[in-house]
Parts: sequence; structure tokens; C-alpha cells
Amino acid sequence: MAKTSTKKKKAPTKRKAVKKPFRPIRWTLWWGVRLFSVAFLIAVFLVVLGAVLNPPTTPYMAAESRRLGGVDQEWVPIEEIAPVMGRSAVAAEDANFCLHWGLDLEAIRTAIDQGGGRGASTISQQVVKNVYLWHGRSWFRKVLEAGLTPLVEAIWSKRRILEVYLNVAEFDEGVFGVEAAARHYFGVGPEALSSVQAARLAAILPAPKTRSASRPSNFIRKRAASIRDGAATIRADGRADCFDS
Repeated sequence: MAKTSTKKKKAPTKRKAVKKPFRPIRWTLWWGVRLFSVAFLIAVFLVVLGAVLNPPTTPYMAAESRRLGGVDQEWVPIEEIAPVMGRSAVAAEDANFCLHWGLDLEAIRTAIDQGGGRGASTISQQVVKNVYLWHGRSWFRKVLEAGLTPLVEAIWSKRRILEVYLNVAEFDEGVFGVEAAARHYFGVGPEALSSVQAARLAAILPAPKTRSASRPSNFIRKRAASIRDGAATIRADGRADCFDS
């Protein structure tokens, strides 16, 4: 008769978990990629939202409203703004608006060559700064602006960019947008602006708190005349085709 084996089988020994060494560079890169991806998706969401929804306010407008106890601003669609106003703003601030993708590299090079005394911000950059960022001269804000601007250009139409610009630009202390500016300075609606009035409004954009469109200095008169000619030029040579109706 065969003997039954009474030997117990040895239980498999558990392998001790090997603790992986902490690699700070890999950990930083892994989290950096994740944070960047989340930030990028949030940025895309906000830009897509801005393509279809009008911003109720901006960080700068909100700050001025708190400081002044309120601001004058009413949104108006671009179809209800005299076309010459759009052309005047582009002629004054960004004549190559229809030709670039948000950053005017030629203007940036010119600004660097002239020692930074000349502005190089495009209308697209100004919209990004006004709607999504804050006013200031920090490098961090500039980097964010440079990153967001091509995204806005890729998702928004040029006509939409200009529409938002004309509705959030500051024209006087507490006066934002072309609707409020037209009534504030000339007592007319934005649809009734003449070429002279539009050029004067565009002429005060770089320094709206120290300039007046209704009581223009000699400098503003000369600048407005130049802007008026520029608006006619970009209409004739096709540089207004991307936004003009």
C-alpha cells in the first residue's frame, strides 16, 4: 500500500516591494506637464467661450468701477458701429491687423531697434490683455499675453477681435467702449460717427485720460487727420477686408 506523503508544500515567499528612489527632476516634469495641460485646457475653454459670449466686464474695467463708483459702458455689436470707426482704430493701433496672426514681428523688431520707446502691441494682444489678463509691465504677464494671443487668433475671427476691442477699450476716465465714447464726446450713437469723429476717438486711444476727442489739441487734430487718411488707405489696399462689412 502506497504511503501518503505528509510533507506540506512550502508557501510561496512574498517578494518585498522595492521602493523606487525619489527622482525630483522626473517628479517635477511629470507634475509640470499635468499642470500645463490643465492650464491649456482652461485657456482653450475661456477663449472658446469668448468667441460666442460677450465679456460682461474686464479686470481693468472692474477695478476702475470700484475706484470710481461705476463706469459707463454698453455693449454694441459691430454691425451697429460705423465701419469707419473700425478702420480708424486699426489704422491708429495696428495697420497690419489683417496680415498677422496676433503678434506683429516686424513691429516688435522696430520697437527693439528704437530702444523700446515705440509700442508694438497689436489689437489682438490688447484684447487678450484687457479681457483675460491685467494691466502691468511684468514679464510674466507678457509671456501669458504672447501665449494666449495666437490662441485667440486661431479661434476668433478678426471681426470678432475688433468687435471686442471696440467695446472694452478705454476712451476717458470711466468711459469704456465706443458706444459710451460716441455719446460722451459727440452726443451720437456709434452707428452715426463721421470719419472725423471716428479718427479723433482713435487718436485718443493710447492715452485716453489725458486726451479729449471733443476738445482736441493741435497734436490730436494732426494725429486724427493722419488716422483718417490711414483708414481710407487700408480700405483701398485691402488691409481692412478681414473685418470690414
